[in-house]
Amino acid sequence: MRNIGAFACFVLVGLAAPAVAGAGDMNVATFLAKADALKAKGLGALGSPDIKLLYGEANAAGKTYRETIVADKKAGRAPHSCPPKKAALNSDQLLAHLRTYPPAARPKTTITTAMFDVMKKRYPCT
Repeated sequence: MRNIGAFACFVLVGLAAPAVAGAGDMNVATFLAKADALKAKGLGALGSPDIKLLYGEANAAGKTYRETIVADKKAGRAPHSCPPKKAALNSDQLLAHLRTYPPAARPKTTITTAMFDVMKKRYPCT
């Protein structure tokens, strides 16, 4: 995973900074396949358009998550999870979480759903 440091940076940015409009609907199976292909390329992956694609997916999922947390607070609803102000998730953590989904569930699970799942696991409300 260390070979694709740019990937780690964009996942962190996806959770910490405002995102541009993006998808977030890529399924876990496709995301993992693309991430694994980038990892196999090593430093050669830096010029791949898939880096931007995965960045957009992670960023859009993070944006949807943040917006949902804010909307729940404003509406007085119980929050989905309780992250600190500067919650961060690196690429190794995200990819490890994505790999916890059974292979049969991966094509049916979006990156946005996976983002919500990992944040609930990491930052449960107590």
